[in-house]
Amino acid sequence: MKKWYGRDSELSLRMFLTMFLLAIIYMAFIAVLSYLGVSAILIFVLAAFLLGMQYFFSDKLVLWAMGARIVSDSEEPQLHAMVDRLSTIADLPKPRIAIMDTPMPNAFATGRNPSNAVVAVTTGIMRTLNPQELEGVLAHELSHIKNRDVMVMTIASFISTVAFYIMRMFMFSSMFGGGRDRDRSGGAIIVVYIASIIVWLISFFLIRALSRYREFAADRGSAIITGYPSHLVTALLKISGQMERVPKQDLRAAEGMNQFFIVPAISGSALMELFSTHPSIEKRIARLEAMERGT
Repeated sequence: MKKWYGRDSELSLRMFLTMFLLAIIYMAFIAVLSYLGVSAILIFVLAAFLLGMQYFFSDKLVLWAMGARIVSDSEEPQLHAMVDRLSTIADLPKPRIAIMDTPMPNAFATGRNPSNAVVAVTTGIMRTLNPQELEGVLAHELSHIKNRDVMVMTIASFISTVAFYIMRMFMFSSMFGGGRDRDRSGGAIIVVYIASIIVWLISFFLIRALSRYREFAADRGSAIITGYPSHLVTALLKISGQMERVPKQDLRAAEGMNQFFIVPAISGSALMELFSTHPSIEKRIARLEAMERGT
């Protein structure tokens, strides 16, 4: 019988507070735009369209960007059997399964909801991990699907994207716009431009923090689904250790998709955690080991 690890109230509170702070920042930004009489409808529509495309076609876009291909049950029976069993335990419909032919040991999940999900693994991770460790990784990715993380992060980044496009719009209009237009509304333009920069910067760090909390939650989900936090611990250690041996060009090619991976592909020196989409391996392992000990 699988061990139940209870509820992580601290993690839930952190995610709630991050979403709450994002909401406050976004409402303040909208209030500033309204007060200054700025019509941001076009920007909102554009951002909604782009994020909608990303949301509804995320599985196809990510698979295409990573060069991953969907594999059938007959091609990878063991992998399909693992995902099938773990999906049943997690009370999820079985997602499609894809493989990326790369030595980089990694995995990701994408798709707007459980019915349109894909779990992808690299050939590198299949060679690196034993079956129990691979199950821990797959359970982590299924937890992302169960927690609807694609939807959560898309919603969380909406106003941030609006602020970014407004910032870009005013930057280009100040460069190429007419002098009289700038003189007439120069003060309002400056205020909106500064507000857009501030909102985008604060949102950037809050969304990064939210992404790190979602990773902690997916690690926790893996432990609950498999019943063995130690399996994911050894998987993370192997993946991070093996990542150092991956050719730099392969890491650089994959860096744009770091938010999807179980362990980010980082070439060169490690990024500060404040800027990262993932918590440090050490912190993730410490939480998993605490679950194993029951503390």
